[in-house]
Order: sequence, then C-alpha cells, then structure tokens
Amino acid sequence: MSDRSAALARLDALGVAYELTEHPAVFTIEEMERLGLTNVGMVCKNLFLRDAKGRRHFLVVIPGNCRADIKSIEAQLGSARLSFASAERLKKHLGLTAGEVTPLGVVNDADAAVEVVFDRSLEGNPRVGVHPNDNTATVWLAFDDLLRVVRGNGNTVHFITLATDAT
Repeated sequence: MSDRSAALARLDALGVAYELTEHPAVFTIEEMERLGLTNVGMVCKNLFLRDAKGRRHFLVVIPGNCRADIKSIEAQLGSARLSFASAERLKKHLGLTAGEVTPLGVVNDADAAVEVVFDRSLEGNPRVGVHPNDNTATVWLAFDDLLRVVRGNGNTVHFITLATDAT
C-alpha cells in the first residue's frame, strides 16, 4: 500500500469526512498559493524538529501563513536547542521525504515516537489542508478529525501558542 493509500485508508477506517484535491507537486506554501489552494481552507505548514540529543522528535503544525519562533517552541515544550531533523530521521520516523511532511505521516510511525505539536489557532478549524503523505495532493478535513487521527495512532500531542508573524 502506498503512503498516500495508507493515509487515506486510516481516514476511511476512522470514518473521517475529507476531500482530496490533486495538484502538481508542491514544496512550499508559496507554490500552494500560486495554485489557489490557500483560498479554500487553512493550509498547514509542518516542521520536523529534533532536540539537541536527538532523543525527541517533534512534528510542529502551524497555519501556512505564519512563521514559528523556534525559541518559543523550545520554551513551551521544555526542550533545549531544537533544530530541523535530517532527511534520514524524517524517513526513519515518518516514512516521508522533504516536501511531504504532514501530520498524516503518523500512520507510518508504528512506535508513536514523534510528538505532534499543534498551534492553538488551528483548534476548531472546520477545514485544514495537509498532504496525504505525498505532495501531489491535499486532504481537506476538520481539525478535530485530524487530531483524532494523530491521537488514535498513539502519538503524544501538545498544544502551544506559537510566537508567529504573518509572512
């Protein structure tokens, strides 16, 4: 089963209502904007981070029009010196490559080792957009359903208020 199929199968198994939009491969929010995807819902930006010792890994999910303050994330999670995790760690923990990072990657995290961090501003949003483990499509679903998928996989979930600025 492909990574996309696994993600969509998990949504179906949980009875999650979603809409799938196919599009050319995109690697940035700006590319999604050019395709008009940011006009139909809140597109999420995702950062895959690790702590200084490489023992903890975090998938940080924020609104696409915001920048995250890494120092603020460190302070709120109580984790020192966060940095972007390597492509190897991304593949090992979420089975993804750069450009595909998504909270639906937890379907590949059999050990539920990755901690998922959501910006509080996403709570209750009726339509968020995330990749279905590949960057040639966007899945639109309610944030509450996305949260249910992540929690259902057993991953630790954190809610923090990120210090963000509109880009």
